[in-house]
Amino acid sequence: MSVVATRSVPVARPSFGVREEQAVIDALRTGWVSQGPRVAEFERKFARYVGAAEAVAVSSCTTALHLALHAAGIHAGDEVLCPSLSFIATANAIKYAGAQPVFVDIDPLTFNIDPARIESAITNRTRAILVVHQIGLPCALNEISEIAGRRGLLVIEDAACAIGSEYEGQRIGRPHALMACFSFHPRKILTTGEGGMITTNDTEMAARLRRMRQHAMNVSDLARHSANTVLFESYDEIGFNYRMTDLQAALGIVQLGRLPEMLERRRSLASRYSQRLAHIPWLIPPDEPKQCRHNYQSYMARLRDDAPLTRDELMQELLNRGVSSRRGIMAIHRETPYRDAKWEALLPMTNLVTDTAIVLPLFFEMSEEEQDYVIDCLEQIASR
Repeated sequence: MSVVATRSVPVARPSFGVREEQAVIDALRTGWVSQGPRVAEFERKFARYVGAAEAVAVSSCTTALHLALHAAGIHAGDEVLCPSLSFIATANAIKYAGAQPVFVDIDPLTFNIDPARIESAITNRTRAILVVHQIGLPCALNEISEIAGRRGLLVIEDAACAIGSEYEGQRIGRPHALMACFSFHPRKILTTGEGGMITTNDTEMAARLRRMRQHAMNVSDLARHSANTVLFESYDEIGFNYRMTDLQAALGIVQLGRLPEMLERRRSLASRYSQRLAHIPWLIPPDEPKQCRHNYQSYMARLRDDAPLTRDELMQELLNRGVSSRRGIMAIHRETPYRDAKWEALLPMTNLVTDTAIVLPLFFEMSEEEQDYVIDCLEQIASR
């Protein structure tokens, strides 16, 4: 029996309004279109929001991760533990630093790295653990930090999805680790188009990060243009061009001011999903441990083993009805650059989740009518 799509619902949609438009126009009119005063303002406000001493804006979360690993002294010959269940940038950043990613399996309830599996993955070459707060749900930072401290390892947080999430009452980004790295990609809750941020409580580290993002220049453009005397910059090491622009920062400042209402709306929609979908026995809603507060950057459910259809079949059924979805988080170890037969045996929970998880539509401006339509479609599919 054919189905008719009566609506079209995207899986995600960024939210921009008049304030964002005006902020970009105002930034253009100042003449500062590269890294300038609005980047510095965005950094100050972001650090204040998460409770960190310092925030350093960069061009993406991928460059944030690379810069953080580089500044932490990760280099060729080192190993960095991380989950395979993550966007490929997590592992790529480790490779950019010259190190080798070592994948650790996950907890299938939280989709995050399983602390119980970390110790067995540590070797004499392990230097750090790159944890991921997957889809915005904080990982078990206390347990991981205890292991890292006992074994002399650094911890860096891939907080790409985690703006506004909380762990034991503190916002992610108020570092439980050396550094935390955020993404402002359009699918994230706070977006600047592209862009990223590194937060840290180490002021010397922040100063080095700011130099390194701009070719290791010892005097920034803003400092030179603001000076009353002639200044010449120097370059004491090899750096990178990882700058955020003032146009992006202008967007970010407005979006940061809107973040509380955007988080409240997403949490409300996520709660509504979980309540309404509870009666579909083969669909497992996302978990939220008591010490965590989820930001629901994505609403990711999982199909049980006894589901009457596969995840891919469910996605197609939804698409036939005009509802977009995405597969759950990718498994990096299944992609060509990282493929190795050993991972299939070592990562059973990663394999299970990547094969059975589905991301349903969720975005700030999603109406209850749109959500009702998604739920109705799932109920129709379940009834068949």
